Amino acid sequence: MPVLGTDCYHPGALSGQAGAYLALFSEIGILLLVTTLAGALAGHWVDEQLGTVFVFVVIGFLGGAAVGTVGIYRLITRFLARFED
Repeated sequence: MPVLGTDCYHPGALSGQAGAYLALFSEIGILLLVTTLAGALAGHWVDEQLGTVFVFVVIGFLGGAAVGTVGIYRLITRFLARFED
């Protein structure tokens, strides 16, 4: 009978499909963070230029989140197509 925890680790445990999923989730997080932050910062800059309170920060945040969502959809579509073959 195997000892608890000894069969869980082996060199190369994150290779193959598990490593691919880890990379996908990392890409999703970074993509959503960067696009949302870029949108919010661009909105902040526009607010400073026009002297508005925070209207364009919200618009930029939502726009960046929308761009990130489209990017995530494209990432997942390519990822799943690669594993269908």
